[in-house]
Amino acid sequence: MAQKKLPVIKASSLQVDIKDDGDLQKNAWRIEPETNPDVYTTSAKKVTFYTDIDSISFNVDPKIGTYDFVILLNGKDSARTQVKYQPSRLDMLKKADKYNYADNRFVPSFTYQQADHPALVKIRTDLKLDSIAGKGSELSQVFNLLHWVHNLIKHDGSSDNPSLKNAIDLINTCKANNRGVNCRMLAIILNECYLSLGIKSRYITCMPRETKFDDCHVINMVYIKDLDKWIWIDPTFDAYVMDEKGNLLGVQEVRERLIKGQPLVLNADANWNRETLQTRKGYLENYMAKNLYRLETPVASEYNAETWTKGGSITYVELLPLDGIEQSPQKKESTLTQSGVKFIQYKTNNPNLFWTKPQ
Repeated sequence: MAQKKLPVIKASSLQVDIKDDGDLQKNAWRIEPETNPDVYTTSAKKVTFYTDIDSISFNVDPKIGTYDFVILLNGKDSARTQVKYQPSRLDMLKKADKYNYADNRFVPSFTYQQADHPALVKIRTDLKLDSIAGKGSELSQVFNLLHWVHNLIKHDGSSDNPSLKNAIDLINTCKANNRGVNCRMLAIILNECYLSLGIKSRYITCMPRETKFDDCHVINMVYIKDLDKWIWIDPTFDAYVMDEKGNLLGVQEVRERLIKGQPLVLNADANWNRETLQTRKGYLENYMAKNLYRLETPVASEYNAETWTKGGSITYVELLPLDGIEQSPQKKESTLTQSGVKFIQYKTNNPNLFWTKPQ
């Protein structure tokens, strides 16, 4: 590499704008001469770096893979920089389209706690959910509760989970400490609210292909009797998804449409903490395309499902495509040493078992 004469662009500011295809990102890059090379990964076909006084473009060929150049800062500091092709998360998801509908390995049947359970009755009463949900259709109640939870509690992805993980205690903890919770806790709160009104729902962990990761996302799947289907509900982003005709979609339908390149419509007011509006491309094609590779949900949708009590247990089922990294063991049991809680995890390649409708 030292023998190759690299292209050089000049800069007097550390901040660089980058255009990936037609998407311009302001201040997307910070020049770091001490990093050698400083690598920018992209799935775009054309990439342009804009310094405050210069620019350079590359037509990215996946077969070539890398493009090196130098940013000369203030005429003296050379920052060797590299543009590196990396398949997009959507491209990776498209390779995960195959399941095995004939997979008949045992997984437990999903259950939903009845609304007359004392703990759910208390949630419904103490949180005044009848007033919040309103007297309209089941679908209108689902949306009213979604908006309420989203607006009531801020999302804080870096927060520690409280020890008591149920709707009332989570809400009280957030109010008392002026804090937020992560996406998992938001989905648990909303799930218990739905169950308390007799609405069947589960919270579902959406994960990338990697088995070790530092980011995933948890949303709700809610069964609407009038539509006879599951729909996508995300309290973190106050989000739901439709097709081009305005029909509400479930998680499995969104995944299939992303893979097939079919139209998807995100509700216009989807947002993060009432601060940042979400876009279809950013939320679905980038963020959720990464997190729809593998899906996991508890077998029992119930109150206090993830408050770990000594000697307790919780069972999950994971749906993974045929090219998932860890296909076995199909059943795994583990116990946390400190709490004594047992985790039982099943795997399936059969979507029909995972998306089965409530009885």
